[in-house]
Amino acid sequence: MSKIIWSKIDEAPALATYSLLPIVNAFVKEAGVEVVTSDISLAGRVLASQGLAEDNLSKLGEVVLQEDGNIIKLPNISASVGQLKDCIAELQSQGYDIPDYPENPSNDKEREIQQKYSVCLGSAVNPVLREGNSDRRAAVAVKNFAKNNPHRLKPFAKDSKAYVAHMQGKGDFYANEKSVTSTKNQKVTIALNGKELTTIDALEGEVLDGTFMSVSALRDFYKKTIQDAKDKGLIWSLHLKATMMKISDPIMFGHGFEIFFEDVFAKYKDVFKELEINPNLGMSDLEKKIKGHPKESEIKAAFQSVVEADAPKIAMVDSRKNQTNFNASNDVIIDASMPVVIREGGKQWDREDGVGETVAVIPDSTYAMFHEEMMADCVKNGQYDVTTMGTMQNIGLMAQKAEEYGSHPTTFELSESGKVTVTTEDGVELMSFDCQKGDIWRMSRAKDIPIKDWVRLTVERTRIENIPAIFWLDEDRAHDAEIIKKVKKYLADHNTDGLDIRFMNVTDATRFTNARIREGKNTIAVTGNVLRDHLTDMYPILELGTSAKMLSIVPLIAGGGLYETGAGGSAPKHVDQFLAEGHLRWDSLGEFLALAESLRFIAQKHNSDKLATVTAALDVANNDYLSNNKAPSRKCCEPDNKASHFYVAQYWANALAKSDNSELAAKFAPIAEELIKKEDQILSELLAVEGKPQDIGGYFHPNDEKAEAAMRPSETLNTIINSI
Repeated sequence: MSKIIWSKIDEAPALATYSLLPIVNAFVKEAGVEVVTSDISLAGRVLASQGLAEDNLSKLGEVVLQEDGNIIKLPNISASVGQLKDCIAELQSQGYDIPDYPENPSNDKEREIQQKYSVCLGSAVNPVLREGNSDRRAAVAVKNFAKNNPHRLKPFAKDSKAYVAHMQGKGDFYANEKSVTSTKNQKVTIALNGKELTTIDALEGEVLDGTFMSVSALRDFYKKTIQDAKDKGLIWSLHLKATMMKISDPIMFGHGFEIFFEDVFAKYKDVFKELEINPNLGMSDLEKKIKGHPKESEIKAAFQSVVEADAPKIAMVDSRKNQTNFNASNDVIIDASMPVVIREGGKQWDREDGVGETVAVIPDSTYAMFHEEMMADCVKNGQYDVTTMGTMQNIGLMAQKAEEYGSHPTTFELSESGKVTVTTEDGVELMSFDCQKGDIWRMSRAKDIPIKDWVRLTVERTRIENIPAIFWLDEDRAHDAEIIKKVKKYLADHNTDGLDIRFMNVTDATRFTNARIREGKNTIAVTGNVLRDHLTDMYPILELGTSAKMLSIVPLIAGGGLYETGAGGSAPKHVDQFLAEGHLRWDSLGEFLALAESLRFIAQKHNSDKLATVTAALDVANNDYLSNNKAPSRKCCEPDNKASHFYVAQYWANALAKSDNSELAAKFAPIAEELIKKEDQILSELLAVEGKPQDIGGYFHPNDEKAEAAMRPSETLNTIINSI
């Protein structure tokens, strides 16, 4: 049998898997396919780091290097320190003998514990699995459904003051960047004042970037934007990505926290030093550490007085819980938060649960230019029209930890002022930087083979789609200048006759793409790794209402396929609702679409007519699911995720019953008949459990039997599925 590996992950998609996977296996086994799970959840990875579970992530890292590798990858938690500590505590409560996470290790044993746990922090999964470049787009049926059933985008005021603020001129990563291409395989050492920070193995043709964020310039920038927000009556909001950029962005977050509450941090600096307060972890961690201190109430009141002064207002994560933008560094993630700002008409929520126009603060200009132009376009031209807007398709340079998303092993908060040098093993200095203590220095890398494959994929998709493809590359940026040379070299290896392939900087490319979208036209955006992430949340959320409905395919360089279920997160608020009232509003459309592509890959590779029939029937089921609007309701006691799986099973069986394959038709005709005849009974059984709290034995590490029972409450449906 052919094998598909289905990732066992976290939160809402993990709950959905308990319901969906038995249905999937019942259908695909008829065509010689087996779907097996691999636990790469946060809890699974924590246990693996302590030698108490298999290291499935490393095993999957080997699978993606095989020509027949086939993985369906659902969204997982990119853990903050706070989430990691909560997960450890839950596992300890379940009887696992694992140590606490030491935030500030004071001896070798604690440093060893911290090092073992560090592999679980941030975006630890994606860089291991993404051994190919990214092809993300909206399926035609999904796009048409969105046009015919438009979600609401709120209008921009004609005199809107909303804007994106980023650093200008000197000081940020963009301004300080230098870039070289390695001429051979060689060791390269990064040093501060002659003391080695790390040594890497650079490959021939690999692009190496060095740059730094000036912390003094960053803090000055924060002060300026806070004053500007106050003067203009705007809500101040900070947008970073502390999950993927797990070294640099929590530090930038911490500086923002300190500057916004500057007087409080100054007044209580001795207490905060005594309690080892780390501003990078935000207010939620600070509150835990001051709990029980004689000045706890006084300190809380001091912070609250700044919030209530509204000078300026600060964006809220949850006004009902009094959680500001600074609650935790991973609460506001730029690729998810900025589309919401645009969707809401340039507005954010304030402490009174009202909305107001915002200054969206994105310190580094490298990618802030995209968000700046998105906002400016809407301020100038108004909100988009979901019923007429075109689409953005993305080809993203992603393989082998490309660019900034692979930079955390070579990112450093400098311990002293001086010179950072990048030197080859032959003693040749490739780059040098004059920095100050506390500056954030980083090296990003992009290997030659992924760039070559990225160009191939671009030409292939442009030929298929016959629409303009724009390389979002800025000749004035050091890194992009090196990439442009390579892209032009590799484009010459392909037949590009009749193809419209161009190069534009970020601002011009955004403007070009948006103008076409407003005309109902489609465009391919060919981007690096970070922009891939930002664009494939921004445009789908505006076009489709969610990035979870994106087709997200990673053609692996080794020949296999990685099929990601959309481009969204793991939806913790969906889990909160499920635990409170048994209703899961997660939409599994991303899983349905990814499964179809995964099956199609096997059918084509093995020339299997039977599997091709099963896949075509799933395509029909997916279309029926959309056209009949069977997505989960957000409200309790209405059909939820479990019901959506029932409908896909019904539509899938019905399509197989009508197929040309007589064996499959005979097998599934009675199944389809039963699912149609007993629809009311099944829905009644699925809804009977709603409105009641659910006990699944854990949040990060649920009990499988309890979770499956909660997600498969219909005996009638289970009996039919188990009979296949």
